[in-house]
Amino acid sequence: MTFFAPAPGPRVFALPPGADFLGALVAGIEARLPAGDLFGPDPLALAEVEIWVNTRRAARALEERMAMGGPRLLPRIRVVTELADAALAPVDLPVPVPPLRRKLELARLVRGLVSAAPELAPGNAVFDLADSLAELLDELQDEGLSPSALARVDAAEHAAHWQKSLAFLQLISGYLEAAGPGGGPGRLRAAATALAARWAVAPPTHPVIVAGSTGSRGAMRVFMTAVASLPQGALVLPGLDPSLPPAVWSRLGRDDAGASDHPQHGFRRLADAIGFDPATVPLWRPAPPPAPERNALVSLALRPAPVTDQWREEGAALLGALGAASERLSWIEAPDPRREALAIALALREAAETGQRAALITPDRTLARRVAAELDRWGVIPDDSAGRPLGLTPPGTLLRRLAVLIGRALTPADLLSILKHPLVASGSGARAPHLRLTARLERAKLRGGAPWIDWPDLGLWADAEGGEAPGWIVWLHEALAPLAAGGAMPLAHHLALHRSTAEALAAGPAGDPAHGLWEEAPGVEAAALFTLAEAEAEAGGELSPADYRGLFQSLLVGRDVPEAAAVTHPGLAIWGTLEARIQSADLVVLGGLNEGIWPRLPGADPWLGRGLRRTIGLPSPEDRIGLSAHDFQQAMGAPSVIVSRAIRDVEAPTVASRWLLRLENLLLGLGTEGAEALKAARARGQRLVAIAQRLDEPTERVSPARRPAPRPPSAARPRELSVTQVETLIRDPYAIYARKVLRLRPLDRPGREPDAISRGIVIHAALDDFVTATLDALPEDAEAIYRETIERALVRNAPWPAVRAIWTARLARASRWFLGGEAARRRRALPEHREVSGRREVPGLEHPFAVTARADRLDVTPDGRVAIYDYKSGNAKSDAEIAAFHLQLPLEAAIAAAGGFEGLAPAEVVHLELLYFGNRESRAIDPETLARTWERFAALAAHYQSAETPFIARLRPQKISWAGDYDHLSRKGEWTDGDEP
Repeated sequence: MTFFAPAPGPRVFALPPGADFLGALVAGIEARLPAGDLFGPDPLALAEVEIWVNTRRAARALEERMAMGGPRLLPRIRVVTELADAALAPVDLPVPVPPLRRKLELARLVRGLVSAAPELAPGNAVFDLADSLAELLDELQDEGLSPSALARVDAAEHAAHWQKSLAFLQLISGYLEAAGPGGGPGRLRAAATALAARWAVAPPTHPVIVAGSTGSRGAMRVFMTAVASLPQGALVLPGLDPSLPPAVWSRLGRDDAGASDHPQHGFRRLADAIGFDPATVPLWRPAPPPAPERNALVSLALRPAPVTDQWREEGAALLGALGAASERLSWIEAPDPRREALAIALALREAAETGQRAALITPDRTLARRVAAELDRWGVIPDDSAGRPLGLTPPGTLLRRLAVLIGRALTPADLLSILKHPLVASGSGARAPHLRLTARLERAKLRGGAPWIDWPDLGLWADAEGGEAPGWIVWLHEALAPLAAGGAMPLAHHLALHRSTAEALAAGPAGDPAHGLWEEAPGVEAAALFTLAEAEAEAGGELSPADYRGLFQSLLVGRDVPEAAAVTHPGLAIWGTLEARIQSADLVVLGGLNEGIWPRLPGADPWLGRGLRRTIGLPSPEDRIGLSAHDFQQAMGAPSVIVSRAIRDVEAPTVASRWLLRLENLLLGLGTEGAEALKAARARGQRLVAIAQRLDEPTERVSPARRPAPRPPSAARPRELSVTQVETLIRDPYAIYARKVLRLRPLDRPGREPDAISRGIVIHAALDDFVTATLDALPEDAEAIYRETIERALVRNAPWPAVRAIWTARLARASRWFLGGEAARRRRALPEHREVSGRREVPGLEHPFAVTARADRLDVTPDGRVAIYDYKSGNAKSDAEIAAFHLQLPLEAAIAAAGGFEGLAPAEVVHLELLYFGNRESRAIDPETLARTWERFAALAAHYQSAETPFIARLRPQKISWAGDYDHLSRKGEWTDGDEP
């Protein structure tokens, strides 16, 4: 079949940016079909056409477009990657090394490098470096370069880092050479080269068309060169800019022009490789772009730098058409990513309601998920084939959490995160009793308990609970205990331990095999990941738990799972940049147009610097930016376009994409007409942002909560306070109201942390042991006893090895200060009472009221008088603050004077002292203030017994940043400390 007329050179066609690529492609093919016996083209001739596209989604879209043309046989539509498939390869290619095996083998080589030269990279970067090394190997094979080319490079003129990395690459070049083409670009290039050789001898007689590829990769250029040279072969290029003058095309072809980030640079490289003039490429079919004025504006804005002279010379030709260029352009600059997503969702919904086909194009998957979530508020589901990352699905999150626990002691927070995962105990009938036991265990043992899980202790709790609890704890222990014992071992053992633990947890105490871990698409994908890893585990060698965690995390990256089947809206889609090249829509939203997102900046190559890459013949990293720029230019040619960015992300202000900045500068430089066009585009975008802002505003104004000052009846008011709660009553009466009247207690965090409370427990335990060991005068070896008691207390009460070492050093440095003061304390009185409870009633009140205490230490003189000491782990307070707020010791003295402490008769108090270990200071309190303090406290107690006295929130906070346990209950934030209560 003669489909194309003979041509003197390679046969290349193109379509301009914004053209309906698939529609024009199909129309061009139909126009070239030979006539049939009846009216119209031969319906059988189309079956002889062979079309190659980039992605499977593009193949499906092309099939759908072809099927709209009536009853006929469809052409053979194939994806370029099928060239390297074993069943379809043109020649017998060697069996590729599986990517995971290559990754594991490269990781072992990299681990050896990092061990020998630890200054090059941290140990936890081994698998990331292995991935980057695999990418380098793919690039070499894609460009047809042998790894042996590395051996011919002299790195003497480069930095020492590059010399070391190049020496390593040269050392392993033999391995890289022997590895041969893998399953990616190298194998594709080998297949394309073999096919080109075969076609050179026996070219196919049927039409062969490569549609929608830019030829940015070396293997594709080989294949496209072969197809363009066939008697009935042709290329159809997407988004070739017809407005670029020959001088610019010439500039794009110079290596020193710095134009590799230009959108048409890839076509310049393809033209040089194949041998055609990009400035004279004919149209595949007369298909005028829907927005030619905007195409011309974008083309001029993206000219390679320096461009100022061209903007001045050629910009005048755009005057008079700038209104048309920006008429259907909207420019969104949202204050934050969430508002950007909501504005985009509103635009998509508006397009769908007016019968338009609309698409969001973005490389930012986070933005895509946000937009899909915002559309879901109206029950609209866009067609998004990218799916969800496996690591964010229920099986992925459970497997990630378990990987972190290998070789680590289990904490209460870890255990709770596992117990509450939806896939744990997901067998039939197991979930409800599991959640009931989890809630009981959390309240009884996990919150505020030991920092590590003590399985025997949990067993005692389960025995006391009875019922299903003992068997449930045994199941948890048998499932999770092996993880903590896991150390360095072969990869196969890590995988078996990881899988068996996950399955045991999912099966529940009854061991039900019909659990949900491996069900549905995420579970199937997770099971496939394990199967793949187990098949190649032999190449992994022995891994530490940290290495295994790094490997597993890297395996999850890049694996997406299709979302659960749902009825998607036929007119709305979310595309990646690759998918968007040959698809079109009435409205296109370009989202995430910030530097670092679109374009994504090229990452640093840890193996080869730019100079070394250029010497070897590898493409510049900026080539990828040029490809992104082409996607931007192609999308900007749609009938209606919205460009969108967030002015700020979660961390800092953002920088607009370089393409937006160029477009803005060009418009502003074109005088009043350009400025007005830009202003109008921004106004249309601001309309969407304003609607998004109003959408979340309440329909009725809700007044903020006032600063609370509740007045409970006298009968409900507290009847006693501890001496430490008196300061709380002075500073934040509302906290006393919440705790004593409402009986609300702060929920402890899971486990214990090395905070000030834990440090105080250690100090009190250590000093209590020290005093017990030295009841009389201090012995000569007092310092040794002090250090010994410190170590014992830390072992009992600080189960954090690193923290224990730090606290040991700090408390040891305080030994001389403490023992020097202790000698004076022993001369004053001898310690007789420690951790003793006391109580004293306040007389003369309408309702009974008492103050309670638990004194750290009471020393008694030979004549029966008392000295009271209190140990503090923090820094010393000022005398003024102690006098105003810290009434603990004076109130304990008042209790002692009244005989309120157990085992102690009424006694005169001769000394009060606060010992601050935080900055090794002590503060004595004048006993003469005792009477005044008791009078103040009695007055305070009487004041708060009155039903008219409010419990004001944050009455006297210590600092502006001071946070109380009940601030959220009092709705702090809706009011400030200066508001009237």
